[in-house]
Amino acid sequence: MVAALSGGAEHAVLAVRGEVVVVRVGDVVLKAHEPGTDADLLAARLRIAEDLPGVLLPPLGPPTTVHGRVVTSWPYGTPVAQREPDELPLEAAGRLLADLHRVAAPAGAPEAGAWARMVRAVREVPRGVAGAGVVADAFATLPARGPDGSTLIHGDWHLGQLLWRDGWRLIDLDDLGRGDPAWDLARPAALHLAGVLDAVTWRRLLDAYLDAGGTAVRRADPWAALEVPARALVVQMAARALTAAERDGKRLDTAQRALIGACARIVSSHAPVAHG
Repeated sequence: MVAALSGGAEHAVLAVRGEVVVVRVGDVVLKAHEPGTDADLLAARLRIAEDLPGVLLPPLGPPTTVHGRVVTSWPYGTPVAQREPDELPLEAAGRLLADLHRVAAPAGAPEAGAWARMVRAVREVPRGVAGAGVVADAFATLPARGPDGSTLIHGDWHLGQLLWRDGWRLIDLDDLGRGDPAWDLARPAALHLAGVLDAVTWRRLLDAYLDAGGTAVRRADPWAALEVPARALVVQMAARALTAAERDGKRLDTAQRALIGACARIVSSHAPVAHG
């Protein structure tokens, strides 16, 4: 797939995540999306990005197909570097997310793919893997679907989705659409609940978001809106960790084990939900 993306030109592989491949050719980044990606649905999401260039990184054109895979092209930018928490652009990240959440989803916008991504992660966990049972049990405590919403949300937000290109922009728009803005804060909230993200770092992000007019939560009680989405993200991240470890033949690291432990706490404190 790398050779097909680069067309034989000098290139650099930026990321390989499962079957997703990201390659840089000059000042252009090419992304081969997961097999089965709906090109029309993705194109609808990318058209939204073209109308919000100050918040979302616009693509260089509509999706194309290369060897049966949906491929998108983007301008190259600088991602957030791996740094100590106090050096991360948390305030900029919070402000950017707040800017996105002040936008009503345009007419005809697709539903954000956040909930479907979580369900897919659980279903892809190999059977019989140690930890799979507790992840499945934690999943069973969640409602049948995520809450609806009319806000434009990213759908898979974390600091790795920020890119510097004449300012910070949001990238990886595969799940962009209308939904509940609390979902976009769910991953850092989940990491905080699991003990992976410290309270100071979490508070910096949340305060920056709220100070910039973010609408997902109330300052007085952010967990009223975050509890279910954060629980769902614990389940998703734990499921992804199990799948990746089995695929790569590696043991879970400390943070991943903390997510499995958080799933166990969810099971002990929440009853399964009957889905009729």
